[in-house]
Amino acid sequence: MRPFSSLKNTLLAGVLAVCATTGAASAATLHIGYSDWPGWVAWQVAIDKGWLKEAGIDADFQWFDYSASLDAFAAHKIDAVTATNGDALVTGANGHKGEMILTTDYSDGNDMIVAQPGITSVKELKGKSIAVEEGLVDHLLLLKALEKAGLDEKDVKLVNTKTNETPQVLASGEVAAIAAWQPNSGQALHMVPGSRTIFSSHEAPGLIYDTLLVDPQSLKDNREQWQKLVTLWDRVVAYIQDPKTQPDALKIMATRTGVTPEHYKRFLKGTHLLTLSDDKKVFEKGDGLTSLYGSTVVSDSFNVRYEVYKTKQNISSYIDPSFISASK
Repeated sequence: MRPFSSLKNTLLAGVLAVCATTGAASAATLHIGYSDWPGWVAWQVAIDKGWLKEAGIDADFQWFDYSASLDAFAAHKIDAVTATNGDALVTGANGHKGEMILTTDYSDGNDMIVAQPGITSVKELKGKSIAVEEGLVDHLLLLKALEKAGLDEKDVKLVNTKTNETPQVLASGEVAAIAAWQPNSGQALHMVPGSRTIFSSHEAPGLIYDTLLVDPQSLKDNREQWQKLVTLWDRVVAYIQDPKTQPDALKIMATRTGVTPEHYKRFLKGTHLLTLSDDKKVFEKGDGLTSLYGSTVVSDSFNVRYEVYKTKQNISSYIDPSFISASK
């Protein structure tokens, strides 16, 4: 899954290091960074099936580790990057502001709070220790879980832990629960017999949106190309969701990430892919999590509260609904 905000220092360093470069923004080819999250690996279907060329899109998709993709975008080395709506704010606050033109999905269960055997609800975590990487997306998920349970962060003890180390920490018995994303959450469930998921992003739909974040200059210079790419998204989603073609889609996505199709199917179940029709609603202004605007306000408040950056952002300036509106 995707780090939410730990990259503030590396992003800023990348921006400063390349402040004199012209970057790739005005290039005719669309240079797009993508990484290992089902809603983004989905683009591999369009790549492997030859749909980009068929649609008249000149795009170069470049595979990255997630943090490296954000660094590349911050350094103006690529025109666009697949990123959470929270990380869109982080890149902008640290120097390279992009615009979200498409939401590919929202997390629908892949982000979890996994508790020790015998703990069956979030309420039972009161007074107990929870391992979480502070300032990242599952810290935000944990706050939402506590809120729904009538608790506050002060009611528990946070143990700041690297996300990829949370399964081992849960197995050690040092904490009552962890907050982590797949595959770490799944690993914890496997390592600790009797452990269980007591809250997940399935219970907070729209808290974590995954988007296509694009350099504004590239949007201006290559609007027709970006429009074609957005329009193509529906074909990708349909191919993945159709029972007749899903096996082929899973094979393509699993091959890209180095796992079996059966294994990858479990990750896909925790990812709610969005069609362009869905996006028309998501891109409507609103205060709740059903709106990209409302969800991003929540992310912004979280980022400021935990000093990812200091000043609240102008949310509307990060969202361009015109491409979704123009899609048929």
